[in-house]
Amino acid sequence: MDTRADLWIEGGKIRHCSPQQAEIGRETEVINADNLTVMPGLFDMHVHLREPGHEHKETIRTGTLAAANGGFTGVVCMPNTEPAIDSRMTVEYIQRRASNGAVDAHCCAAITKARAGKELAPLLDLMESGAVMYSDDGGCVESAEMMRRAFDYVAEFDLLLTQHCEEHSLTRNFAVNEGEMSAKMGLKGYPAVAEDIIVARDILLADYCGNRRYHGAHISTAGAVRLFREAKNRGQRVSCEVAPHHFILDESTVQGFNVNAKMNPPLRTRRDIEAILQGLADGSIDCIATDHAPHALHEKNVEFSLAANGIIGLETSLGLSLTYLYHTGVASLSRIVELMSVNPRRVLNLPQPLIASGEPANLTFVDVNKEWVVSPELFCTKSLNTPFDGYILKGLPVMTINRGIVTECKLT
Repeated sequence: MDTRADLWIEGGKIRHCSPQQAEIGRETEVINADNLTVMPGLFDMHVHLREPGHEHKETIRTGTLAAANGGFTGVVCMPNTEPAIDSRMTVEYIQRRASNGAVDAHCCAAITKARAGKELAPLLDLMESGAVMYSDDGGCVESAEMMRRAFDYVAEFDLLLTQHCEEHSLTRNFAVNEGEMSAKMGLKGYPAVAEDIIVARDILLADYCGNRRYHGAHISTAGAVRLFREAKNRGQRVSCEVAPHHFILDESTVQGFNVNAKMNPPLRTRRDIEAILQGLADGSIDCIATDHAPHALHEKNVEFSLAANGIIGLETSLGLSLTYLYHTGVASLSRIVELMSVNPRRVLNLPQPLIASGEPANLTFVDVNKEWVVSPELFCTKSLNTPFDGYILKGLPVMTINRGIVTECKLT
């Protein structure tokens, strides 16, 4: 639906959605939304909520509050926790901790026990407990044999494997992208081909094992975009995501040893950004995901090569995407909705929120033309590690409704 309409929500459900005016009762709160766009609730399929084990960085509560503040009604938390999400107990713990909030929190469980790459985790038990995909995120499943075994093991239930694509023998102790900046700064570089090698290997394995479902996490290179495009053109059931920082910032952002521009995968070149923008426009890239990676100040404010990798992203993702994709003409508003709401749920085989009478209200309200300044002190996340502090963005989440809970976004 792409139209102007009156929307009436009562008891957590959409009671009226029509260009005709709703006949509402006096007790109903009326919001003048002439300048707002209502989208199916945004969904981020790659976040690090850090709990259990790293609550000094983030908790399930603060992470989901940050998600709602950024306009999201659903997230998937990644398994590099302590302990890793490799047991029914841990999945159920996270689900229980998130059960009363405004954001649906799903789990990506580990492919291997303790994410060690030595032995498969109990994947079917994890499926039964509610895991929606599987990854050793934070690191790559280095063994091709182990990855093949995982593809074969999940075949009967057609489960989704996703991968942090990094050939570690080429990247150990890296600090930045291998290229001009690594040479200037005298730092160990991460060559783009280290990402491409794993993407190519896993696409080949997925095909060999019977055209299995496969998703590439936070891809960052022109080569990775090309490989996913070619695999899709061959009819493979593959998908991929990209984070806003990888279609906005290039490797020069690390100049001056900017620790808030240090991440994994690292910021790449303008050539890579152009390839990602093309992939977002032509459908080669399916989803925008933040890779929200909160870190405490003492983990970032150290020597550059020792600083933790990653940045926060839940509260800037929509604003960045509207500013650098919609308002630049790279993607239509409908395409933004696909990338940030529809496609993540499609990839994960989750129900789609519908904006129609009788449906549960799972909605994000957005002012697509509102300018605002990124101010981390207004964030709900526990951490402050963003390279976008002070950026002027155009497009602001205003409110979410999910599970009958109304959340006003307070970024200004």
